[in-house]
Amino acid sequence: MKVVFIEDVPDVAEVGEIKEVADGYGRNYLIPKRLAVLADARATQIVETQKKKKARIAAETEAEMRELANKIEGLDIVIKAKAGAKDRLYGSITNADIAEELNKSAGLVIDKRIIELEKPIQEIGNYEVPIRLTKDIIPRIKLSVIEEEKVADKEKKESEGKKEKKVKKAIKAKKATKTKKALEKAAAEDQKKTVAEETKVEDQGKAVAEAAEAENQEETEQGG
Repeated sequence: MKVVFIEDVPDVAEVGEIKEVADGYGRNYLIPKRLAVLADARATQIVETQKKKKARIAAETEAEMRELANKIEGLDIVIKAKAGAKDRLYGSITNADIAEELNKSAGLVIDKRIIELEKPIQEIGNYEVPIRLTKDIIPRIKLSVIEEEKVADKEKKESEGKKEKKVKKAIKAKKATKTKKALEKAAAEDQKKTVAEETKVEDQGKAVAEAAEAENQEETEQGG
């Protein structure tokens, strides 16, 4: 019997193909599973509808893959590993390890099967790793494999550096507070001294005024 395929059937036919198939295969499998229909006038319309549906899904999928590729392209990820002589790893880094790190550090869920490593990574170093999202969309990530102990030393130094900065900042703040208090004390003493001098001048002025008044009083009495 002759049928028109309305779905892709691996290793048999693609959507839109017209093929002769065994009657039993067509009636008992292809047609009941809605994979194909009898090749008649009505079949053409069904095929066109299926082709449009397939094209729409393909376009949507490609748009999603390109958006994902933009997030992946040039992404830097780091994997820590134990190493021995000549930077040889104890064990190896596989596509499963890379998929796990992408999920952990970038929040991306990537099937390990599309991460294309020619062979497992067995040395410390920097690598470019392709990820085949589709036949034509293949972004690359930048992978750094770093020795675990060196990373720990680096983190320790950074921690010590931050601690030292914190201590210096505290000492500086303490000195600033001490200086501020000293300045405030000096200002208070200056103000006190100024008030005392002003009081002294005022007292002297009063004394002069009183003496002048007494002298005037005496002259008035003598004149009388």
